[in-house]
Amino acid sequence: MKLLVDKVRRLPRASGQMVRWLIALEPIVLGMLLLLGLAIWAFTALASEVLAGDTQALDELIIVALRRDDTLDRPIGPAWLNEMGRDATALGGMGWLVLATGGVAGFLVLVDKPKMAIFLVASTISGFVLSLILKTSFDRPRPDIVSHLSYVYTSSFPSGHSMLAAVVYLTLGGLVAEVVERPLLKIYVIFIALTITIIVGVSRVYLGVHYPTDVLAGWIAGLVWATICSLLGRWLQWFGRVETSEVE
Repeated sequence: MKLLVDKVRRLPRASGQMVRWLIALEPIVLGMLLLLGLAIWAFTALASEVLAGDTQALDELIIVALRRDDTLDRPIGPAWLNEMGRDATALGGMGWLVLATGGVAGFLVLVDKPKMAIFLVASTISGFVLSLILKTSFDRPRPDIVSHLSYVYTSSFPSGHSMLAAVVYLTLGGLVAEVVERPLLKIYVIFIALTITIIVGVSRVYLGVHYPTDVLAGWIAGLVWATICSLLGRWLQWFGRVETSEVE
């Protein structure tokens, strides 16, 4: 160990800081790195299956199963469930996500954490740009076997609502979880963030604007980007470029 420390000390300043950061990684960060690798592999494998058309039959079967037997224009369930589906999908829309991100960013500025606020906004904007790049790259047509119950204007894969919901809510959940001390509260916050993300994705299939694999890919891509942003945020905090999460 002493030999390792001596070698680290002889490294150039920037390289030495990086190595010291890697040596000091918490178990949770190592777990995040493992999760990141698995998620990237899962997205790649799913995208390959979708491009090959191997998921199309199952995708269409699930979408049709969520519509009434007498008409494919109306989803299953009572009228109040249909309305809840539209309300839920709005939680992943740009309007609500901008409001949520802006509200939290404003709070961070008020508690004297402007750099963290900028980082949060940059994470959200970059996630939106990545979503558009992925959609343009795959250019999968929207489902056409049922009527769309929500306005759409981009291609289908991956689901932008699902991806951005994961990026925003998981990132916000991670920030709040770092502020609270009790482990049960940390679990609760992350659970709520995951629940909202899942509800948004399910609503996209329910409204007939996405295939299930679009939503699954959106969740995975959002998880990847949220994890990358979280790791980058920890790295910046380690070197003092971004404020810590503690609120005084």
